[in-house]
Amino acid sequence: MNDTDVSKQIQQMVRFIRQEAEEKANEISVSAEEEFNIEKLQLVEAEKKKIRQEYEKKEKQVDVRKKIEYSMQLNASRIKVLQAQDDVVNSMKEAASKELLNVSKDHKKYAKLLKDLIIQSLLRLKEPAVLLRCRKDDVHLVESILEAAAQEYAEKRDVHAPEIIVDHTVYLPPAPTHHNPHVNSCSGGVVLASRDGKIVCENTLDARLDVVFRKKLPEIRRRLFGQIVA
Repeated sequence: MNDTDVSKQIQQMVRFIRQEAEEKANEISVSAEEEFNIEKLQLVEAEKKKIRQEYEKKEKQVDVRKKIEYSMQLNASRIKVLQAQDDVVNSMKEAASKELLNVSKDHKKYAKLLKDLIIQSLLRLKEPAVLLRCRKDDVHLVESILEAAAQEYAEKRDVHAPEIIVDHTVYLPPAPTHHNPHVNSCSGGVVLASRDGKIVCENTLDARLDVVFRKKLPEIRRRLFGQIVA
């Protein structure tokens, strides 16, 4: 093999090596670009996911705030409705309280009512001796029917007539007036107690009104406002 053949062979080997190197470099470049694109896509997807999660979180926060605001507005509306209903009911009770003042004006009817209240109190206490308190203005009327009340009670229970002592030291408050509507007052009736004061039966007109009003309050609300608001 002469020098020319050797030179040609060497050149062919160089071209082959160069071609191999170029192909390898191209493969490396393509592979690197593919890896870069994959990594870039993963980063983009990760950022998209992060943005979606952040958006969903903020959307939930907005939804929660809206629900809280709606609940607060609903509760405020309910409170206003209940307050308005209470105002109507209280005005009815005030009107009824004012009507109680007319009860004692008819002495004949009031005397009968006092007797019934005394008998009812005696039946509850079942004591042989009791202390009775009334308004100062009602003392004479009460004393005029005491004997009849005690006798009727005795007949109902088949016992001896009880001793009823009218308290002339402490009286029930007087009737309310327009000048002092908030001062402690009493529209009429009586309060009976055992001699030792341990058992008390409050049978004033005001107490009776309170009892009836509490008992009838659900029915009153139902008649006025329909279904009761929870």
